[in-house]
Amino acid sequence: MALNSLPLRWIEEHPEAPVDPEAWFAQVPAVRQLLETGIEFGPITVFVGENGAGKSTIVEAIAAAYGLNPEGGTHNARHSTFASESPLESHLQLARGAGASRKGVFLRAETMHGHFKYLHEIESEDEGPLGRHNLQSHGESFLEYLGARGRIRGLWVFDEPESALSFTNSLGLLARMSELASSGSQVILSTHSPVLAAVPGADIYELGEWGMRRSRYDDLEIVDNWRRFMAAPERYLRHLE
Repeated sequence: MALNSLPLRWIEEHPEAPVDPEAWFAQVPAVRQLLETGIEFGPITVFVGENGAGKSTIVEAIAAAYGLNPEGGTHNARHSTFASESPLESHLQLARGAGASRKGVFLRAETMHGHFKYLHEIESEDEGPLGRHNLQSHGESFLEYLGARGRIRGLWVFDEPESALSFTNSLGLLARMSELASSGSQVILSTHSPVLAAVPGADIYELGEWGMRRSRYDDLEIVDNWRRFMAAPERYLRHLE
């Protein structure tokens, strides 16, 4: 896909709605860097980092600024329970690709159960009923939801989806994300998972006290940490005694 035809080409601080530098989210190094320099997106973008590094804050703001429901779902979803997102999205300016799709899907593992309940209640023809979700595991429902909406071409945003998935299902999601990008959609992912971060062709950004930096997969701290642990778990476990 040509970069100028992507649903989302870049984001930056909106010149007419600057952020108060004292705002809590502006104190997060990665968010501050985003506001100062902006970021350009390719077909697949992955954000990794520890809790509190700003991954979810950034992807939630991207999804909301794009027009997706902050609690997840397709571009048609409008349900709301408890607003927990930062106001960052109201300070962002987006550049869309010329003639690109304005459709999209936002998948947040922490709110998907509530979204499944919402779909079951409304049984929307557009969203499709998901009445069997209470008979499935969270991970199975998650992948079924994704598969049923794979025809949507546009922006797909995933916020730490690994919390709902086993190792095998994580591999399944990895394949689905790659298929989405290959078929003309754009993918933005925040994750702690070295499995999902391995999605082929991704631009990877590692977030931390330094802000945001482009990284190779093999250079990521999460990859190094998991490799060390799996090679010799006893080195870590003895410190827990």
